[in-house]
Amino acid sequence: MSGGVGQKERETQNRVIRLFTEKLKYDYLGNWIDRPGNRNIEDGFLRTFLADKQHVAPTLIDRAVFEFTKVATDQSRSLYDVNHAVYDLLRYGVKVKAETGENTQTIWLIDWKNPLNNHFAVAEEVTVAGSDAKAHTKRPDVVLYVNGIALGVLELKRSTVSVSEGIRQNRDNQKPEFIRPFFTTMQLVMAGSDTAGLRYGTILTPEKHYLTWKEDSPIEDVLDRHLTQVCDKRRFLEIIHDFIVFDAGTKKLCRHNQYFGVKAAQDRVRRREGGIIWHTQGSGKSLTMVWLAKWIRENVTDPRVLIITDRTELDEQIEKVFKGVNEDIRRSKSGSDLITVLNEPLPWLIGSLVHKFGREDADTDEFIEEVKRALPPGFKPKGDIYVFVDECHRTQTGVLHDAMKAILPNAMFIGFTGTPLLKADKQTSIEVFGTYIHTYRFDEAVRDQVVLDLRYEARDIDQVITSSAKIDQWFDSKTKGLTDLAKSQLKQRWGTLQKVLSSQSRLEKIVADIVMDMELRDRLKSGHGNAMLVSDSIYNACKFYELFEKTELAGKCAIITSYKPSPSDIKGEDSGEGLTEKLRQYDIYNRMLNGADPEKFETAVKTRFIDEPGQMKLLIVVDKLLTGFDAPSATYLYIDKKMSDHGLFQAICRVNRLDGDDKEYGTIIDYKDLFKSLEKSIQDYTSEALEGYDKKDVEGLLSNRMEKARERLDDAREAVKALCEPVPPPQDTAAYLHYFCAEDTLDKAALKANEPKRLTLYKLVAALLRAYAELANEMPEAGYSDAEIATIKGEVAHFENVRNEVKLASSDYIDLKMYEPAMRHLIDTYIRAEESEKISAFDDMSLIQLIVERGADAVDALPKGIKQNQEAVAETIENNVRKLIIDEQPVNPKYYESMSALLDALITERRNQAISYEEYLRRIVELTKNAKNPAGTAAYPVAIKTAAQRALFDNLDRDAEVALSIDADIRHVKKAGWRGSLIKEREVRAAIRDHIADKARIDAIFDLVKKQDEY
Repeated sequence: MSGGVGQKERETQNRVIRLFTEKLKYDYLGNWIDRPGNRNIEDGFLRTFLADKQHVAPTLIDRAVFEFTKVATDQSRSLYDVNHAVYDLLRYGVKVKAETGENTQTIWLIDWKNPLNNHFAVAEEVTVAGSDAKAHTKRPDVVLYVNGIALGVLELKRSTVSVSEGIRQNRDNQKPEFIRPFFTTMQLVMAGSDTAGLRYGTILTPEKHYLTWKEDSPIEDVLDRHLTQVCDKRRFLEIIHDFIVFDAGTKKLCRHNQYFGVKAAQDRVRRREGGIIWHTQGSGKSLTMVWLAKWIRENVTDPRVLIITDRTELDEQIEKVFKGVNEDIRRSKSGSDLITVLNEPLPWLIGSLVHKFGREDADTDEFIEEVKRALPPGFKPKGDIYVFVDECHRTQTGVLHDAMKAILPNAMFIGFTGTPLLKADKQTSIEVFGTYIHTYRFDEAVRDQVVLDLRYEARDIDQVITSSAKIDQWFDSKTKGLTDLAKSQLKQRWGTLQKVLSSQSRLEKIVADIVMDMELRDRLKSGHGNAMLVSDSIYNACKFYELFEKTELAGKCAIITSYKPSPSDIKGEDSGEGLTEKLRQYDIYNRMLNGADPEKFETAVKTRFIDEPGQMKLLIVVDKLLTGFDAPSATYLYIDKKMSDHGLFQAICRVNRLDGDDKEYGTIIDYKDLFKSLEKSIQDYTSEALEGYDKKDVEGLLSNRMEKARERLDDAREAVKALCEPVPPPQDTAAYLHYFCAEDTLDKAALKANEPKRLTLYKLVAALLRAYAELANEMPEAGYSDAEIATIKGEVAHFENVRNEVKLASSDYIDLKMYEPAMRHLIDTYIRAEESEKISAFDDMSLIQLIVERGADAVDALPKGIKQNQEAVAETIENNVRKLIIDEQPVNPKYYESMSALLDALITERRNQAISYEEYLRRIVELTKNAKNPAGTAAYPVAIKTAAQRALFDNLDRDAEVALSIDADIRHVKKAGWRGSLIKEREVRAAIRDHIADKARIDAIFDLVKKQDEY
């Protein structure tokens, strides 16, 4: 069991070491804090294993260890490339010869077949020297060795500290400035604490992609539980051997659902019993296929894997995934080509579209006979064939599956799907594939933060015909001269025409609705999020586009459909009576394309939608981009089309992908009332639109928006209150500034040291503002009383003011703007207008800029809480000037040292009340201007004109002649890209050496020159 609240890292580490040695039975190597020469290959242990356990001859041991060490210590290649090469030697053995001319032998550095035959050991406080003279020494908390090879590293954090700090430590350690070479052998890179448990990744894994293991266990302590599960000797080696891929430049480990899905499938393969793997959209189904296919290849005699998809795009994607892990897949070109490939022993990995097995509409028995007749004489599929059917819910029944079974009578079939199976299909699916092998449902993925939660919002736009009389007049005028029969036939189509006429205003309302959301919804307004609008026809999609082009979304929206305008589309359409639907559609689409090829246009638009959502905010689609691998993720999905079951499920999963720290959930806006049961049962979203599914299969797919929003707001309030609780009474502006900035503005380190606290404040207040804005119009409906509404409104206003004052006082106002969501419109509306006016007075300028431009009048732009207190004003300005000096000091150390000394003296005079407040303001304004704009002072000779010349002048004892000579020589010899090039840097250094004799001085001026943007 873990210790009490606030447990120290040392106590946690002691317990973890005991867990490894006593429970997991690792040998304890010791505390290596003072041990010299710690490396990731302790070859003494490796040689002992090879000699005693593998019985390898001494000569071969020498050659194998030499070859392995040479690869692992290669610093000429990237960490990714070296780690990849090391992994290949670990997994596939080192190929060496005892003597020239003898046969090559494979030396296994790890006994994969007998995991317990290996030497597992753990060391703590492993001090590792930097990679070169300039790099810094680091000390990982815990390192796991197998046969003397460091395969796992673990950073531990105390229970009150975020496990993210441990992850960032691991990421820092992999940089060239620290101990990158130590990670060339590393497979599992882990961080843990007693509150968060274990997070695991591998080399170069971004923080947001670190994973959490999930498996039932009686062990209560979450860290102990995770370590016991992941670092069990057999499991640890199994994950390394069977569940790592180097996928197109990224090293990846399995999630728990992938691991257990593959393990369950392995059992089925051994029993030759097919089935279905259902892992919800976005949970890594393609890599699950890769790991299972590789396992089959290595554990089955004469294996072959055939991967069946029903779309060319999916076929291409499967090929990319396998090629990304160095496995060639042969994509069949036609039905006859597939038969030819199956009739030969190689290749082992084949991809095919299901439709290459025949026609969808054929009579089953007749078609199967036709297929058999077409087979070459003596046809017999070669090898032990395993068929993976991707998106099996679309291809699992009917004639095509029967054809596959007829051609491959002895094959084992495994279905893969990212969506639940329809109730109507479930029984048939079980008959075709077998029962579920493994499931990972939507609600599980949300809990594991693999995908995001979804919010649902129904919007109803009524349509009313405003004047039936005018419609009749229009009809009569257009039908003059027609017979009654002709009029009758035309009136039969009137219902459709009526809808077309009345829907213009409806489409306008939807467009206005979406444009409003773009201004009010946090991610859409900030430019970090995007949206998709699903239209019920290409014609309506074009009308939507035309309407959006008249709004501020012009140039930031596009249509992507299967439509490719061709002159043949409009042949015979022009009657002279106006534009038909086809003519309007053709005209609008061509105007949008503006001469571009439709496919190239689509590719460019998709790229901008994903990479630059602020520039391509909305895609209007009909069917395309809603399903399949190429469907981009979005934040909002507007649905104006009747959809149901699989199509609806896959479409709404467009918005549940993780694509940024500020995306907390996806939102569905429904204009077609797809979830009519909402009023009847707010928790049951499985009827109507999803009635084809079993309730438990789609459980948790859509959340009660109001309930979730209230929960989110309450959590956000508690989080920010907990952060601010240590602020001492009376918790006024001064107290907050002292706590989050610095107690003493003379303390140069405190402002920087408190930066993490300020960053947390900004994030938590931003989350509070987002949560409040979502509910501000609906607080009573969310169940809040009038008193609670007033209290919450006051809290939000208070903490927004705290955030703004701290930002201004610390000079973070501009620097950390990326953490502030663009919710200004809503907050101005729901809190207090005058506060927004005061903040807007800054016009996105820093306090420093304001002082430079307005002098002492800049104080008037400060928030009321600060400017009413002269001490708070002074501290705010001093913190801002201090930060400016710290930021600029590397560019001109001498000048900014003098500025720092002047600031210190001025602060001391103010505190000693040696000068009046007005005199203080005058002098701090003068100091600020001089710090911001050294060129504006009278301190420089006329010949010293540029910032670089001023820096040289100040740091060369104010010798203008030497400064100008060095400046001229540097400009003469410097070459493009000289920084980082040894030869080019030597030329610059030589130019300096011509004027300075002292080596230390040369080094100092050279470092100064490197920091000048002008050179």
